[in-house]
Amino acid sequence: MNNSTSDDEDQGGEVFLDENDIVHEFTVDDEDLPDAADDAGSDSESTEEPDDSMHIFTGHTGELYTVSCSPTDAALVATGGGDDKGFLWKIGHGDWAFELQGHKDSVSSLAFSRDGQLLACGGFDGLIQVWDISSGNLKCTLEGPGAGIEWVRWHPRGHLVLAGSEDSTVWLWNADKSAYLNMFSGHGSSVTCGDFTPDGRTICTGSDDASLRIWNPKSGENIHVVSGYPYHTEGLTCLTISSDSTLALTGSRDGSVHVVNITTGKVVSSLRAHSDSIECIGLAVSSPWVATGGMDKKLIVWDLQHSSPRCTCEHEDGVACLSWLGASRYLATGCVDGKVRIWDSLSGDCVRTFSGHSDAIQSISMSANGEFLVSVSLDGTARVFEIAEFR
Repeated sequence: MNNSTSDDEDQGGEVFLDENDIVHEFTVDDEDLPDAADDAGSDSESTEEPDDSMHIFTGHTGELYTVSCSPTDAALVATGGGDDKGFLWKIGHGDWAFELQGHKDSVSSLAFSRDGQLLACGGFDGLIQVWDISSGNLKCTLEGPGAGIEWVRWHPRGHLVLAGSEDSTVWLWNADKSAYLNMFSGHGSSVTCGDFTPDGRTICTGSDDASLRIWNPKSGENIHVVSGYPYHTEGLTCLTISSDSTLALTGSRDGSVHVVNITTGKVVSSLRAHSDSIECIGLAVSSPWVATGGMDKKLIVWDLQHSSPRCTCEHEDGVACLSWLGASRYLATGCVDGKVRIWDSLSGDCVRTFSGHSDAIQSISMSANGEFLVSVSLDGTARVFEIAEFR
């Protein structure tokens, strides 16, 4: 360019090109040019995803992993996640929240005691904090595991806390006395799932080592080890126990479900229809049915009496969590696509889809009165959806 053009550039004036500046000419058809109005329309359409939630909790500053609704207070909810925090908040009370402080790593698991008086908050820092709900005070901190807490559960009739750890151990404490009671060792890898039987007399735990162990909570005795053929070939991801405390049902990364007699430690039946990892499992309250959800994008409702699928409910992405809606025939799924879906277990039909989340759902929980379902997501929010019509 000539010097006058350079001067114009420096002064911010108009810039002109002469023929010597042109390298090559291209002919462009008007139809090839993007239409600004069309682009604006497509952007607006992509952001018009509906939000069906009636309450959104945004107190967290990171991904959310766990949610638990109080069994006695229909409005009270606890959430925890990757910001190393737990929160207590109330549905419909946007101006109230109580921060559960003290963890030094992600809050991985939350559980209210059956009487609703205490909340156990487990973290990847290996600690469990127990909070008194009525006073809002930290009641005690339970220590022992050498690695992160995978899950926490309460005894069905008392303030005993059970927890599984990444260090392959299971721990039991008395929360009222802040006292260690027992440590159960034997698993060869992270203890990914576990619970008391409903009668409180036995503990069942599943591990990434592909085994189920059945324990006596008082003596610490390992009553049965279930592993090898015809059991799972990959790590356990979830388990549930029948209301009469006789059967443990376990799901695995190998895509299979097995039903184990807790008294004998024997596999009594196997449920095979999933083609990918099973992420969640739940027994119906009012029928001999069990539901399983997996990364193969399926929810399957099984008839336990015949060990066969009743219906298969197809999703658009993996099923991360599920919950039967009380004693009704309906159940809810939380999915990797950010949707919550309500299913009729009799017909297998999806009767409602709730939108609002922008990332994968990690956990769901139903309020004590059955009117609300709370979901938490990697998008950092907890959302509340109205489900009273499905009770």
